[in-house]
Amino acid sequence: MAPTGTEPQQHKQRTPFFSRPGVRRALPFVVISAIALVFIFENRASTEIRLLIPLVTMPLWGALMIAWGLGLLACAVTVRRRRDRKHQKRR
Repeated sequence: MAPTGTEPQQHKQRTPFFSRPGVRRALPFVVISAIALVFIFENRASTEIRLLIPLVTMPLWGALMIAWGLGLLACAVTVRRRRDRKHQKRR
């Protein structure tokens, strides 16, 4: 039966924004990323970096961004592998 305008509609009680599981997991990432980006862009001096054999001169913020990106990539791979292992154990 379709709801009509005369019947009271039951509404689900809304969960507060910061109590949602997705937000609770993402909040530390957002805070740490914001702090890291402020740190990265405050360090604008040039620096010499040895990449195995060649010596490269580049801005420090660029080197920090590369390291930060590699860290995010490593975290994503680790979380994905851990999630895959949990699904395999349940089967």
